[in-house]
Amino acid sequence: MKQKGTLSETLNMLRLEEGYEEDFNLIDHQLKTGKEKEEFLSQDFIVDEVYRFEGPSNPGDEAIIYAISTSTGRKGVLVDGYDISGGQISDELLKKLDLRKNRPIK
Repeated sequence: MKQKGTLSETLNMLRLEEGYEEDFNLIDHQLKTGKEKEEFLSQDFIVDEVYRFEGPSNPGDEAIIYAISTSTGRKGVLVDGYDISGGQISDELLKKLDLRKNRPIK
């Protein structure tokens, strides 16, 4: 997959062209679907791709898109700021989403 120019263009590409339809949220030690119907622990999903965006002048514009596939076959995206460790999430999830480990940034 190739990153589009902006965060919204890349999200649209992932959703429409690649089938990443779910919106995931980070809650404590798991990912939840947007409607919180399903919960996924770190062993229940893989990060397929990571896209990093930098704002031209405002650090608040910096974001990361994680394209994720779950063990149940769901595909979706998680959008977060650069400092993912600033949230209230478990160490297991931090390791799973660590950009420096075995995952090229697009």
